Amino acid sequence: MKTYKRILLKLSGESLLGQSSHGIDIIKLESFAAQVAEIRQMGIETGLVIGGGNIFRGLSGARAGYDRVKGDYMGMLATVINGLSLQSAFSKVKVPSRLFTSIRMEPVAEYWNRDKVNQALTSGEICIFSGGTGNPFFTTDTTAALRGVEIDAEVLIKGTRVDGVYSSDPEKDKSAVRYESLTFDEAINLNLKIMDQTAFTLCKENNLPVIVFDMNQPDNLKRLLSGEKIGTVVHI
Repeated sequence: MKTYKRILLKLSGESLLGQSSHGIDIIKLESFAAQVAEIRQMGIETGLVIGGGNIFRGLSGARAGYDRVKGDYMGMLATVINGLSLQSAFSKVKVPSRLFTSIRMEPVAEYWNRDKVNQALTSGEICIFSGGTGNPFFTTDTTAALRGVEIDAEVLIKGTRVDGVYSSDPEKDKSAVRYESLTFDEAINLNLKIMDQTAFTLCKENNLPVIVFDMNQPDNLKRLLSGEKIGTVVHI
């Protein structure tokens, strides 16, 4: 498998739950920070997008009766909380990082600026992108695809709790088959729910490959970026 110089890592907010039912599990948070610190030592420039589902999901809020737009903004703010927690975890392990938001909220974080981000990445800082796209009705998967394209990432790596893309949900269907690689068109035709359609289209149109892998396994991220065949690759 190809090794990369610059990546966009996407993590779900739920991945921070660990054994908790809500909020942030400190052990899980520090594990993620340590794994990203390892790949930084390899010279890999990393942009990172994390969701906010461990705190609030706009779509779930809408189903519960919240106004969808306000619910989405609440979800965006949840990603900022998660971004701050990651930045603190990086600081603890002496890894320089910058937190950028798509909505102005200085002094909490810096407002998104592509030139500043590129300079920070080049200097070896981890760049965390929070606040979604800044607009309601867009997911953090779409944010990851957008930021990945904007920073000229070579790959979008999506950390999940399963070890790749399957023909059906492996947690429910024991006969589910795991794919080593797929084209974007194959994934669309098979109706595989890898990312939302907007994010998937952005990646396809800009030739940004996606790798889906299990982030919960220690050293998986380092092994993947060292060239091992881990997870599922989705490509043109």
